[in-house]
Amino acid sequence: MQVEYAKVSALGDRQDNQDRAAVVVSEDAALLLVFDGMGGHSDGAMAAETGLKVVQDMFMSEAQPIFDPQGFLYMALSRAHDEVVSLGTDLDVDFRPRATCAICLVQEGGAFWAHIGDSRIYLVRDGHVRMRSRDHSHVEVLIQEGAISEEEAQDHPMRNFVECCIGGDAPVPDMSITNRKALEPGDVLLACSDGLWSGLSDDDMAAIGKPGDDNLVENLKSLSMKALNVNSPYSDNTTGTALRWLGD
Repeated sequence: MQVEYAKVSALGDRQDNQDRAAVVVSEDAALLLVFDGMGGHSDGAMAAETGLKVVQDMFMSEAQPIFDPQGFLYMALSRAHDEVVSLGTDLDVDFRPRATCAICLVQEGGAFWAHIGDSRIYLVRDGHVRMRSRDHSHVEVLIQEGAISEEEAQDHPMRNFVECCIGGDAPVPDMSITNRKALEPGDVLLACSDGLWSGLSDDDMAAIGKPGDDNLVENLKSLSMKALNVNSPYSDNTTGTALRWLGD
């Protein structure tokens, strides 16, 4: 499996960085992970750290390529949720650690991804966003119903309200898990926190996979800087992991 990958995580205009991210690559599979600790809740960073470790450890302990990718993603996020819930058992429900997350599994020429909340996955091909995950948020519902546009969503007063996350209440949260997405050489997958995509258009996001520009590390850094500048002086933690598929 031939891939290039990159990771970035910037503090932004915050006191601490509650995002956690990793890229794990083996001979037969790769995993992109982004967990965004929810700043309005206690120990968001701990929630993100715990969730990431659970999923990363499960991936590394599995035989690869993974036999049941969708089952793996469901079980990994469910276990991550349970572990984060356990961190807050002694706290009132409103103060328990929580996080949103996005993970993407790449193997055998295809990608499977899963997310909870408003952390996102993008697939960029030939300099265009071909598809992206849809947030678990009130604003995303309004977009899908045609009540507001993507542009109007950027300034909507409820743009930061998510409808599900890991941690908090014990029941497993709603999660979105895709079918296999076939990859073509040059495709770029991007997993990111809302601090990276907020304020940027799909055209902005697609710049990470510009045709003829193979410097994925610099492209991801540039995208992060653009998000920080657009959102300044109120920028959030800005985190992303990216992978370019080059072929088997």
